[in-house]
Parts: sequence; C-alpha cells; structure tokens
Amino acid sequence: MVVPTRNEARNLEIVLPAIAAVRPTVHEIIVVDGNSTDGTVETAKRVLPWVRVITQTRKGKGNAMACGFAAATGDVIVMFDADGSADPSEIPAFVSALVAGADFAKGSRFTPGGGSDDITLLRKSGNAGLNGVVNALFGTSYTDLCYGYNAFWADLLPLLELPPIDAPAPTDGMLWGDGFEIETVLNCRVAAAGLKITEVPSIERQRVFGDTNLRTFADGARVLRTLLAEHRRADRRKSARRF
Repeated sequence: MVVPTRNEARNLEIVLPAIAAVRPTVHEIIVVDGNSTDGTVETAKRVLPWVRVITQTRKGKGNAMACGFAAATGDVIVMFDADGSADPSEIPAFVSALVAGADFAKGSRFTPGGGSDDITLLRKSGNAGLNGVVNALFGTSYTDLCYGYNAFWADLLPLLELPPIDAPAPTDGMLWGDGFEIETVLNCRVAAAGLKITEVPSIERQRVFGDTNLRTFADGARVLRTLLAEHRRADRRKSARRF
C-alpha cells in the first residue's frame, strides 16, 4: 500500500488502522510524506509502529507515488489516498482482479456497484466528458478516469517510465508526472502499453478531516492537457518502433 501524505495527521489516525486490519492481504504500508508540518510522520509511527515512512524526493503527488512505488517490496502495489475517502475493505477486490488476470485494476465509482458520497454534478459531468476523450484517444472503455484508487503488479513499473526519483528538481516548475497529473498519466500509459485493465467497483466517501485540494475547472483542464500530451507521446513511440 502506497499512501502519499501532506498534513494528514488527523486522517491517518483513522485510515492506517483500517488499512492494517485488511490482513493478510496487506503486508506493507508505505507512507510517503511531502514535508508535512502537522505531525503527520509522528502520527503515522505512533498509530502504526510497523508502518514504513519515507520522505519524497521532490514535490508533487506524482513524485510521492513514484517514491512509494520504488520502495515497495510486494508483488502488488495499491494506490491509496490518506484523506479517508477510500474504503480499505475493497483492497481484496483489487487484488483479486489482478490475480484473475488483469495487469491494472482500475477503481471506478461509475461501474455497477460503485458510487460516491462526495462528487458534485459538475465534477461528475466533467469526468464523463474526460472519459469520452480518453476512450476515443486510447481505445479504452474507462468509466471513471479521474479516480486514484488503483492497483497493479509491481513488475510493470519499468513500463510506466515515471520520472526517476533521484533526478534533480527543476529550478522552475515540476518534472512531467510529478504533479497531480500522475493518475491520468498512469491510466494513459497502461492503455498505450496494451496492458489488460479491469475496472473494480468502488465507493468514494467524503474526506474525513481537512479540505479538498480539488479545483474543478483548473484540474479538469490539466487532465485534458495530460490526455493530449500522453496521446502525442504514445504516437511518437509507435512511430519510433516502425523504424
């Protein structure tokens, strides 16, 4: 389990014990902290003494995820938000999808059995539009592009080609893939690689403590730019293989 955090101390008091209770499916929890100032690291170690806590090498959710992926020792990696919106009891369903033959288990709030207590009509409509774009560009059948509860086999990491965790941070901006675009990047790259994707129904809860960092229009525009950029990347790679 890879759990990126930034000032999520209060939520970790609830989330970590809930994840740890899913045994024997969960054997390792990696909290990747982004320089929290609210005692997140201390809380994680107090609440769950066997948790692994590492500090991300640059900034951004994507870098935090990449650091966690690199540190993982298990066969399966599960991406899990620290805000309490994801249900740990669903973890076995994601793992079962992989064991049944999937390369990538994609959580979905909009496939039968899924749902959300948090999404607004505006965000739902925007997500539906972005689903249409990604499915047209990559030939996928995603029902929920903008959802970060996913799982995949750890040996697929080289195919994802995420920014090296030891690369220096640029003086201006972020490396591509280091920011919140990471989830869209992963969804695009597993599709471009021709991997088998299975959607898993998931129920999204409301964040327990704190305020969301989501910005409907700005984040939607960023996802759209990511889709177009990743499609161009996939086209360049196809052309290179022909020669």
